[in-house]
Amino acid sequence: RSFTRAPPTPGRTAHTLHSVVVLLLTEFHSRSLYYKLAVEQLQSHPEAQEALGPPLNIHYLKLTDRENFVDIADAKLKIPVSGSKSEGLLYVHSSRGGPFQRWHLDEVFLELKDGQQIPVFKLSGENGDEVKKE
Repeated sequence: RSFTRAPPTPGRTAHTLHSVVVLLLTEFHSRSLYYKLAVEQLQSHPEAQEALGPPLNIHYLKLTDRENFVDIADAKLKIPVSGSKSEGLLYVHSSRGGPFQRWHLDEVFLELKDGQQIPVFKLSGENGDEVKKE
């Protein structure tokens, strides 16, 4: 049985090019653990995936937005995301005990453009050991 590959179409080529551009633009931010952890939570959250629709697109941060804030112990981000059904912002709050300690997520939620909020992750417990995935 032989399989033939369909020739590239302008739509497929544009989609591929768009994916590459998004990857390049987010590469700098995606190296950060607080960013990676939040995106992983979104990618594994069925309700958020259903609300956005496939494919999930992670867009670059707006560096001029003052709500995107990172210092030695805290990171607060608004990551633009979209899918075939909707778009929104992934709100992320991460923290760590000090400059050489590992980042952990405190809270992640998705706010869709219609205002609906979907809790994706929330750290529970005083000691930070218990993790609740919404």
